[in-house]
Amino acid sequence: MVKRFTLVVLTTGLFILESMAQQVTTSAVPFLLIAPNSRSSGMGEAGTALADDAWAQYWNPAGFAFQQGSEVALSHANWLPGFGLSDLWIAHTVYKQYIEDFDGTIAAGLTYLNLGEFIRTAPTGPEEIGRFKGYEFAITAGYGTKVLEDLGIGVNARFIHSRLAPFGTDQEKGRGVASGLSFDLGVMYRPSSVVIPFTDVDIGKALSIGANLSNIGPNLTYIDKAQADPLPMNFRLGFGYQILQSEFNNLTYVVDFSKLLVRRTASGKVSPFYKSIYYSWVDKPFREELRDIVTSMGFEYWYGSPRLIALRIGYFYEDPEYGNRKFMTYGAGLRYDVYAFDFSYIDAFEDKHPLGETLRFTLMMSWEGSPF
Repeated sequence: MVKRFTLVVLTTGLFILESMAQQVTTSAVPFLLIAPNSRSSGMGEAGTALADDAWAQYWNPAGFAFQQGSEVALSHANWLPGFGLSDLWIAHTVYKQYIEDFDGTIAAGLTYLNLGEFIRTAPTGPEEIGRFKGYEFAITAGYGTKVLEDLGIGVNARFIHSRLAPFGTDQEKGRGVASGLSFDLGVMYRPSSVVIPFTDVDIGKALSIGANLSNIGPNLTYIDKAQADPLPMNFRLGFGYQILQSEFNNLTYVVDFSKLLVRRTASGKVSPFYKSIYYSWVDKPFREELRDIVTSMGFEYWYGSPRLIALRIGYFYEDPEYGNRKFMTYGAGLRYDVYAFDFSYIDAFEDKHPLGETLRFTLMMSWEGSPF
């Protein structure tokens, strides 16, 4: 007798995955778009132009070009708590190290998404005939260096493994298991001097601009190539500005604009990534393409010399026709010696929202001249 797993369970799992993506899509492995750290999460999930710690590996690897010393960072979150699934969680870890001989910083990271336990049933009835666990993970290596005094570039290479189910449905020969490769490209501009025209005001050293094109790679195949799904290729453009700079008080504003570069033709065929990079911007009228852009922004206030206590607030907005996620974020941080602890909280404005009341916790340790 041919066995299969319950389609209801699989559908629920896929819905959970799509809910986690930065935009509603049918891409594979959207867990790669989940913001990893509490600091940026507390600022509306923005960080492309900040990227000044180990989490630059996610937000913008070019941020490593302006970093020195060593850091290790860990984060954990029970994901989509609105579903009430205690075994659905995600964890990240990153290690970064400045290497003088490389004239830059290298990093290594691991992301693991636990999807929980699924029920397998027989095709002739609802009786349970077994259980299996689903999970996904990605291993990433990165590097960032300066090409000019004010300009840095960065790159990540990534191995991805997705295990949704160890078998296919009734007539499928493949399995719900796939592996693939992807890479990221980033650039960061932190000018030492920018004088506003017709004034003597210099906003250099307070301004930063970053861009990151992430998850570039071939489609991921679970069953066969005809049913391959695209990776969640994503473009982010970010701006940061330090509004207040003093010995004991510092206030920074950050804003990110992001767009998912995934394209399917009218017939449902998935475009390869090298075509999606262009056609994802021109398939719809320009006004509609702009509505497809997600905006996230936030403020971070630090007190102390050196920095001791942080307070954060942010806002995340997605157009109602392209996902309709809107939420406020709040966060706080504490620095002591070589240790840093941060947490963030999502307020989704409505009861029983899947993302509502999401808590993220992050721990970092810094040494060898890598100040927080």
